[in-house]
Parts: sequence; structure tokens; C-alpha cells
Amino acid sequence: MINAAISHLANQLNQQFKNNFQLVEDIVVVSNLVESDGSPAINANNKLALTLVNIEKDSMPYRPNQTSRGRDDRQLVHSSPLYLNLYLMMSANFGSGNYKEALKTISQAIGFFQQQAVFDQQNSPGLDPRIEKLILDMENLKIPDLNNLWSLIGGRYMPSAFYKVRMITVDAGAIIGQVPVITDPRNDLIR
Repeated sequence: MINAAISHLANQLNQQFKNNFQLVEDIVVVSNLVESDGSPAINANNKLALTLVNIEKDSMPYRPNQTSRGRDDRQLVHSSPLYLNLYLMMSANFGSGNYKEALKTISQAIGFFQQQAVFDQQNSPGLDPRIEKLILDMENLKIPDLNNLWSLIGGRYMPSAFYKVRMITVDAGAIIGQVPVITDPRNDLIR
């Protein structure tokens, strides 16, 4: 589900770049910036990289367990959906000779997400059907927090923007209980 959400955002950005700049190849990748051994991620070179930096449970949109009727007239109790906030770093990973290209790319991406901050089934038909909607909020990071984040990622700072992606619905559809249906006993006596 998380992969589907971030990949969808990358696909939408790639389509925007292809439409506006007549590009043939994808410029946006879902990737870390640094491999686990500390070397730069090759697939992110000269690309706009979308990197997941945190996942948190969103406790605000609580919805109670939902029920449905089973074959034997019992109520089936389903688990509550899980709402997640994904924290996404969008980094223009261009070498020093392409710094202007990095700025142009990050500006275009920020503009696109400002223009279309909500992705749902109506405006984004390729969205995974398990995802109700994606809402992007650009987050501000103070310089010390930004420094800490880049240290955690293991890279040197490059033009970047930090987004909170809200309302990822993870609904396994698991049945967690059955409740017998109580009927009015007087209905049986009337027959």
C-alpha cells in the first residue's frame, strides 16, 4: 500500500514533466539517496528522488469497526481501517554542474503539488483502489531539523522539499468477530 501511494505520486510527477518538457524518460524515481554501504544510489543520480523518511499512525480520523451481514444472518465485525501519515522527502539529486536543473526540477514539482494537493479516484484514475485519497501538505523544517534529517539519510544537502502525505487507508478487511442477530420473538408467533 505504501509503495502504491508513493509510486502513484512519482508517476503523476513524471507525467507532468513529460507533458511540460517533452521528456522521454522518467525523471522522478522512488529511491533512497544513499545505499546502506554509504555509496550514492545510482538510480537516483540526476533524478528527482522521492524518499520515505517516516510513517506515523494518524489517530484523528477514527472510524468505528464496520459490520456486514454474513451468510448465516450473523453480523460480521470488520477491523477498523488504519490511517497513516507518510513523510516524504523530495530531493533534486543533480550534480554541481546541473544545479540550475535541480532548481528548475524541484520548482516544477512543488508547483505541481501546490496545484494538485489531493489525489483520489475521481481526479487520479490510476490510484490503487485500496487507497481512498492522498492529501499532500508541504511541511516546514527548521534548519537544525533539516540538518538532522539529512544526517539520518546519510547524504549532503541538496534542493529538497518535505511533505506530509495524509489519509493513506490500510484496510485489510479482516473479520474480527461475529455477533448473532437478535430478532423479535413475536414475529415467529404471528406466523
